[in-house]
Amino acid sequence: MSKIGKLPIKLPAGVETEIGEKIITVSGSKGKLVRAIPREIAVEKKENTLFLTLKKNFPSASAMYGTTRALIANMVTGVSTGWKKELEMVGAGYKAEVSGGNLILNVGFSHPVKIEAPAGITFQVEKTFITVEGRDKEIVGQIASKVRAVNPPEPYKGKGIKYRDEVVRRKAGKAAKVAGVPG
Repeated sequence: MSKIGKLPIKLPAGVETEIGEKIITVSGSKGKLVRAIPREIAVEKKENTLFLTLKKNFPSASAMYGTTRALIANMVTGVSTGWKKELEMVGAGYKAEVSGGNLILNVGFSHPVKIEAPAGITFQVEKTFITVEGRDKEIVGQIASKVRAVNPPEPYKGKGIKYRDEVVRRKAGKAAKVAGVPG
């Protein structure tokens, strides 16, 4: 039995839920999200709290119990406060700008790289920092990963696009290896 699945989900003020037989809809100030519920799991709303219970205790049901609870909790957080991922560009001449809702990156290639924002995602650029914001945690993470994949950080000089809190493990170059060998 999942410890996470048993935890109740508190609904903040301004968040509304509609629970159908196979789907749950959560709406708030940032928008509306819809997700399918596995058939082995039941969702109940009591006052301002959601509770998940297992209809049948199959191994596949208990595996999805905690996951479903976490996904619904992420939906509630997304429609009330939203999700954000911050990235940092490290490198001489690296620039980013937002044009028409799309992100345009100049990161050392012969051409600028354009990343289109799906519905519900916004980009913000401040000097060398890029912020990806939206209400769906999965899409925010996917787009942030797509931005990072344009030019991931390399281990020798640390140049590239990295998450703001990411630590890039640096390697010693050839000169450091040769200098460390006794002659």
